Amino acid sequence: MGVNQLILLDYIMNLAIFSLMVSTPLVIRSFIKLKPLKRIHLWVGIYAGIVSSILVMLSFNQHDYSYDIRYAPVILTFAYLGPVPGLIAGGFSLLTRLLTSGHWYPAIIGWATIMITFSVLHVFISKFSAVKKSIILFGTMAVIYVISVPFIFNVFRDKPFFHFQYLLFVMLGTFIGVLLIESYMKLHRLNTRLLDMYKMVEESETKYRLIAENTSDLIMVIDKEHAISYFSPSHHLVLGFQYTELENAEVYKFIHPDDVNMFKNSIKSMFEKKESQSMEFRLNHKEGGWIEFESRCMPVRGEKGAIEKIVIISRDLSERKKAEEILLQSEKLSIVGELAAGVAHEIRNPLTTLKGFMQLYKKENSSIDELLLSELERIEMITSELLSLGKPQAVQLNRANLREIIENTLELLSPQALMNDIQFNLSVEESPFFITCEKNQLKQVFLNILKNAIEAMEDGGEIQINLRKGIDDECIISVQDQGCGIPEELLPRLGEPFYSLKEKGTGLGLMICNKIIKQHHGSITYKSKSKDGTLVEIKLPLAS
Repeated sequence: MGVNQLILLDYIMNLAIFSLMVSTPLVIRSFIKLKPLKRIHLWVGIYAGIVSSILVMLSFNQHDYSYDIRYAPVILTFAYLGPVPGLIAGGFSLLTRLLTSGHWYPAIIGWATIMITFSVLHVFISKFSAVKKSIILFGTMAVIYVISVPFIFNVFRDKPFFHFQYLLFVMLGTFIGVLLIESYMKLHRLNTRLLDMYKMVEESETKYRLIAENTSDLIMVIDKEHAISYFSPSHHLVLGFQYTELENAEVYKFIHPDDVNMFKNSIKSMFEKKESQSMEFRLNHKEGGWIEFESRCMPVRGEKGAIEKIVIISRDLSERKKAEEILLQSEKLSIVGELAAGVAHEIRNPLTTLKGFMQLYKKENSSIDELLLSELERIEMITSELLSLGKPQAVQLNRANLREIIENTLELLSPQALMNDIQFNLSVEESPFFITCEKNQLKQVFLNILKNAIEAMEDGGEIQINLRKGIDDECIISVQDQGCGIPEELLPRLGEPFYSLKEKGTGLGLMICNKIIKQHHGSITYKSKSKDGTLVEIKLPLAS
């Protein structure tokens, strides 16, 4: 085996030992969680010096000159930890070099030049990254070596390949050290982030578990197959069922039979339309009976944007229903008080008239039949409207064609419209308009509204009635007149008992209309301005 091959083998041995010495503490640090040492920089400098000493002891001699890659750990220590640890590592390497071989003078001069240059240079490159520092320090060391060893000290000037080989292996040692340290640091940072993330996930999971396990609301998660993948523990507290009883059971088993189709259709719609919904349904209690819940359903999107699950949060409505009933009773008592005062006022006036004319009748024996009849009819109208408002009525809802109801109403009012020089214009879309309703009650609503429109048009004109489809499976009936209109500031009071803009009105007509429309799950709105006519818009749900 040739001399060059032996030198090459020695360098490779140095690199292998150096790599092992650099990676060993990093690996140990990865597996064992040690407490941070005080003055860790100094301890690392000492360890780097020990590594340098071991490399010096593994060096090979060439004509009484010792060659090794001891400057690789010194460069790394300067680059990563600064001058003080670097000088400690350099001191170890110099001391070992002087103890193991001769030619002290070149070794001391070369070492001092490199240490001083490194220390001064560190001031200017302190803000650079450790990788850039390593490159600059190695370049500086290479320049100092080339100037001093072959030229100043005249060591192997005729063997440039020997010096090139030496610098190449020092560079390889530095490169391997940087690669190992940077890899460890990146892995350490990544591991730290992962640990922080795991900690955050655990904390979030603990918080959400704390909420889910201690809330009185029911939380369930439904997948694409409509199977329940999660039940909150509150199901046991509210419904009485054990978790094992709910886990493998179909959710439809616990829903009221009348609500099952609505529940299925709502879940299917959310998977298709990807929109959250609210719904009310009843769930069975283990001990019997049904509990009504208000639920908020929120679709959860997957990676590709498709809905994968639906989270349903349900709240028991029992207490709220009781509160609403109490509130309704108090509102009824309030209305009764208003009605009593209003009825007393409204009936007293015609009775006073009757009483006065009866007294006159005795004196003059004149004919007052028409006045008596008019006032009696007024009392009868007020009493009838009051009874229709307050008396509970058995409502029978049936499927009916809304267009036919409107046309029948217009036929009833046609004679009165002709007498007042008023024409009805009915505009209906082609599609059928079937609703679930009580026909006579809706006729009463349309009669009241159309009669109000006729009475508001003293000079005649047209009343436009439109029937069209709206959004969300509803139909819209609009009645536009050309009457005197209503001031905008008075619109909010329409529908209040005994509030009327007509001279002999009671205000009960619109109140009854509002009540009937509300019973049919619809809404009624008024839009008007003085001398600009009035628009009444009614919305009713279409039958499925």
